[in-house]
This record gives sequence, structure tokens and C-alpha cells, in this order.
Amino acid sequence: MQAVLVTFIQLLFTVFLLLILARVLLSWTNPMGSGGGGGLTAFIYQATEPILAPIRRVLPATGGFDLSPLIAMLLLGALRQIILGLVRL
Repeated sequence: MQAVLVTFIQLLFTVFLLLILARVLLSWTNPMGSGGGGGLTAFIYQATEPILAPIRRVLPATGGFDLSPLIAMLLLGALRQIILGLVRL
């Protein structure tokens, strides 16, 4: 049972990391945000906004660069390691 839980946690965090990466790539090709691009683009923005918005509120303005995806990816990686360490105890 523990192996299933570890695999699920790893998969969940991997999906969130991939969604954030997809959002970064979309922001380079579609700088207007979720206003266009169809359902997949809207889903990616809706799935990642609850993670990125609180980080964006805390970060100082950086002159047009959004560092929240980088911070979110680092925090998700650290959180994954902490949770997996607790599960494996």
C-alpha cells in the first residue's frame, strides 16, 4: 500500500510541474494569457492559477518577469520531498 501512495504522490507532483511548465511555454507563445487558445489553454491556466497567484502576491515586482512559476516549481519539489519522507517513515 505504501508503494501505491508514493507512486500517487510522485505522479501528482509531476503533473503539477508539467502543467506549470506548459503554462510558461504558453506564455511565450500566447502572451495574452487564457483569453485565447481553446479549452486546453484555459484548463492549464485554471489549474495553475491557484498555485501561482499567492506566490505572485508575495513576490516584489520584477519589471515584467513573472518568477512565480520558478518559485512554485522549487516549492513543489521541496514539498514533494518532505511528504515522501514522511510517507516512507
